[in-house]
Parts: sequence; C-alpha cells; structure tokens
Amino acid sequence: MDYTNDNRIVMTLDAGGTNFVFSAIQGCREIIPPFSLPSCSNDLMMCLKNLSDGFFRVRSLLAQDPVAISFAFPGPADYENGVIGDLPNFPSFRGGVALKAFLEENFCIPVYINNDGNLFAYGEALAGVLPYVNSRLQAAGNSRRYKNLLGITFGTGFGAGVVIDKVLLSGDNGCGGDVWLTRNSKYPNMIAEESVSIRAVKRVYEQYAGSAGQDLSPKKIFEIAEGKIEGNREAAIKSFQEFGKVAGTTIAGALNIVDGIVVLGGGITGASKYFMPSLLKELRGDLSSFSGDVFSVLQMQVFDLSDESEFVSFLSDEDDVVKIPGSDKSVPYRRVKKTGVSISSLGTSRAVALGAYTFALTQLDKN
Repeated sequence: MDYTNDNRIVMTLDAGGTNFVFSAIQGCREIIPPFSLPSCSNDLMMCLKNLSDGFFRVRSLLAQDPVAISFAFPGPADYENGVIGDLPNFPSFRGGVALKAFLEENFCIPVYINNDGNLFAYGEALAGVLPYVNSRLQAAGNSRRYKNLLGITFGTGFGAGVVIDKVLLSGDNGCGGDVWLTRNSKYPNMIAEESVSIRAVKRVYEQYAGSAGQDLSPKKIFEIAEGKIEGNREAAIKSFQEFGKVAGTTIAGALNIVDGIVVLGGGITGASKYFMPSLLKELRGDLSSFSGDVFSVLQMQVFDLSDESEFVSFLSDEDDVVKIPGSDKSVPYRRVKKTGVSISSLGTSRAVALGAYTFALTQLDKN
C-alpha cells in the first residue's frame, strides 16, 4: 500500500474557522500551489459557495480529472455519512449539514471527510513515522516490524487517531481515538483536554506566575522558558511539565490497547524539550497491587525516538530463540517488548493532507 508513485489525484482542503485552504495531491506530493478562500462560518450559503468555488478552481488547474475529494473537518460530526454537526466555530452549521452529499452532487466523485486526529495518524502510518521506523529496523538488520500507530495532536484541543495494521480505527460511533474525553489525572472530575491544550498551557502559566489576564500564547510562554523574552521562567517550564504529565498518563492508557508506535504532532511539539521528560516519566512509571507487587505502567520499554542515541538502542536486536522440548529444533522468542515515541517530522498539516490522500485511495481500492 505505497502510494508514492500513484498517478491518481485527490483534491484536498485544510478547513479552518477563518479560511479554507485548497490543494491537490498526486503520488503523495502537492501538485498545485495552495490557495485560500474565506470560510464564512456565519453564513451557510456563502460557506458552501466558497467550498464549491474552491474545488472547481482546483479542478481547473489539474492536467487530469481527480478521483476523489478528501479532507479533515472539525467535529462533532457523523463522518461516515458526511454530516457535520453543531460546531462552535461554524455557527451556520447548527442542526447538521450534509457536506459529503452536497460535494458529491456538485463534483460527481467520492468525498471522504474525517477529523484531523484520524488523518494525522493515517498519514504518519502510511507515509510518515511508521515506514521510517521500519526502514531503520531493516537497515539495522532487525527483523521486527511495527504495524500499529497512535497519533497524538497537541493544539487547540487534545486529538488522536489510531491505525491498526493500515486500518484506521473509526469505531461504531465514529468515536475511535477520542482521547480528549479521558479522565484528567490531575483533576479527576475534568476531561484530559483541560490540561492538554493551548488553553491549558496559558492557564497553568498564569496560575504559577500570578499574572491573570496576560493571555500569552504557548509560543510566548516557550520563549519565556528559553529566556528569550521577559517573564516568569519557572512558571513557563512548569506549565509544559504539567501538560506532559497529564498527556503521558492518557497516552499510557491508550498504548496498553493500541500497542504500537506513538507520534506527536501539533504546534506545541515545538516545546517538547520541556514537556517530553514528564510525558516519558509517566510512560515509564510503575503501579502496585494490593499484594505489594509492582508493575510497569506499560509492558513495553519506551524509547524517545527524537533522541538518536535512544533510537539506536531501540533498533538493537534482542530477540532470542528457545528450543522445543524434546526436540533439536527451536523457535524465535521476542524477549524484550519495545515501543517508541516520536515527534512528527512531516509536520501536522502535511501529515493530515497525506492522511486524507491515502485514506481516499485506500477506500477507492477497497470498493
């Protein structure tokens, strides 16, 4: 399932509350310069008109007909049927809008809509970190290969997607991978997203700095942590540490089900040097039983794949063989369980776009 040399074209969209950014992908490469139109989120007819106009303009720039339209759109939504629900930043969508059917009637090609967490994970699984990790394992002479991926996005919210052996986990209700709603390990009566989001970094900084009302962006708070601009450096560092701790607890719970590679995306990953240590500490922590036994939070050893020395350790082949009782034959024995956490090298926007492209092609091939 390698689409890097595929000749088919898919029209794509980056949907924001302010602008729609249109493009097209062929062979996992963007083939036209992206352009934007206002999303007109308060006016449904203008919003739909700009969506149509944008895709008609994309099609006019292509040398051959596209085979599908595929993109991420914010939820809540019924993605399978392509109905977008009541969005906070799209007031005109109240009551639900049949966006998939609207576009299919206009363009007479299949339309696929998903959320950005799912498409981020899918792009990383098919064209990003997963094939990269497996290529490094092959080059190192290690026979182990990874098939599962947990993609995490840190931004306005706490997003995620799960890919199991090249299949995107949607769930029976379209809720697969929705980690934002998991229990917050610091504030048990709150959702995890209250501590793992842009607003969380801002809130915790103000809490520790005693500077309510400053409304600093995570980028500014990171610059304070770096000593580049004036501010409370200790509070800035603590804001990212708390972020990493709560994120790590949630990721550990998800990893016990997914059992694969983890990739992190979103703008806040630029501050990974401050949140990654507390995140990894949670993944490498322990739990106890009433009998006094101590268990690792994860059965797998966890490696930080953004650290080359840890990546090299991750690549080492520690598999063994054991003899079959009463026989001179033996069987392989995977003695050490391993997983890795990586920062996206594709970048979130590109991973989402590749996810939209590859998802469309896999659905077309399936049908």
